[in-house]
Amino acid sequence: MTDGSGGEDRARVLLGIDPGTAATGFGAVAVGPRRRAELVECGVIRTSPGAPLQERLLEIHEEVGGLIKRFSPAAMPLESAFHGRNARSALTLGQARGAIIVAAARRGVEVAEYAPRAIKKAVAGTGAATKDQVAYMVRRHLRLRTDPRPSDAADAVAAALCHAFTGPALPAPASS
Repeated sequence: MTDGSGGEDRARVLLGIDPGTAATGFGAVAVGPRRRAELVECGVIRTSPGAPLQERLLEIHEEVGGLIKRFSPAAMPLESAFHGRNARSALTLGQARGAIIVAAARRGVEVAEYAPRAIKKAVAGTGAATKDQVAYMVRRHLRLRTDPRPSDAADAVAAALCHAFTGPALPAPASS
């Protein structure tokens, strides 16, 4: 992003994360001084199917660490744990979130947690939005030709947009 005069407009990257043990979505979004957002990259970290949980958590931790190194985010918005019907699934999701949070903490990146309903409300206007509605609104906000895929990636980008729209102002980049 440039300011039209050939200089940087001080865009900062937010690295949104949608945690999961099988698939963890990520979305790197550059945000300018007027909270204008631009997609840098999005995708999914897929862990080894059938691997023990500890190995999957290590994969998530290392991959998120690599994303942090690559994008140098100003903050890492993260979907917070939800209260599901299955306690075991909620516990496993919490462990994945822990691996992600530790990856950020080890690299000095601020983590901002948002409830799924808050993310949906910030991006789609209602906390009851469907996954398809969230993906569509992500596409609209970022002026993309197609919805980000898969849905885990779109959800991660939505977390980044939620922080861009409702979070604290981003710090200016360090001068070089």
